[in-house]
Amino acid sequence: MNRIIAVANQKGGVGKTTTVINLGASLAAFERDVLVVDMDPQANATSGLGMPPSPDHDIHALLAGRAGLAECIRSTAFDGVSIVPGSRDLAGLEIELAAQDRREFFLRDAFEESLPSRFQFVLVDCAPSLGLLTLNALVAADAVLLPLQSEYYALEGLTHLLETIRRVRGAWNPRLEVEGVLLTMYDRRLKLSREVEADAEAHLGGRVFNTRIPRNVRLSEAPSYGKPVLHYDLESPGARSYLRLAEEILSR
Repeated sequence: MNRIIAVANQKGGVGKTTTVINLGASLAAFERDVLVVDMDPQANATSGLGMPPSPDHDIHALLAGRAGLAECIRSTAFDGVSIVPGSRDLAGLEIELAAQDRREFFLRDAFEESLPSRFQFVLVDCAPSLGLLTLNALVAADAVLLPLQSEYYALEGLTHLLETIRRVRGAWNPRLEVEGVLLTMYDRRLKLSREVEADAEAHLGGRVFNTRIPRNVRLSEAPSYGKPVLHYDLESPGARSYLRLAEEILSR
């Protein structure tokens, strides 16, 4: 069965796309077939997996009804990882969708119609906002993974996102659950990182993953080569941390 996980945070720069790319590659390393769906208008998950634009068969074409899901799925150079490429035209599409009936269900309808059963995990990279694109991802998902940057104000933004999840669960998707909260850009040497960690565990308890994603140069470098960090530097702390996260998710 498919497990559809939206990776969401209304703040940019928290490690959301980095998590989609590297968690996907790590789950594939454990012999799971993974589909990445790039719903961020910046399309960084697409370039981060070394994929060129595909204007006639991308997420914009899918949501606009010009192409079916099967036509939009592309294989990447990394075994076990496929992608529905992103599109920089998504920002304009969000305005167009606002006038449509069932505008919250476009992605869910596409999944229910033709999502291949071979993908054990579907990772949706959400836009850094709580707009209609992110809402489509939450309505289509089974769970939400929430990257939480180890910096000031991080928990305040997370509170708003958890409230949105509660509203989505009540109005459109009662099965939606929190997969977990992932601390990113974590540095135990810094007092601020330790304080955010303590606050997250105090407020969110068992929802916080045991895995911490460190600040790591290799994680930052890998996207410029169009590779997950696992395929760029397997021995780096960043690669090892995402492998641990994949193990933690699989163990649940």
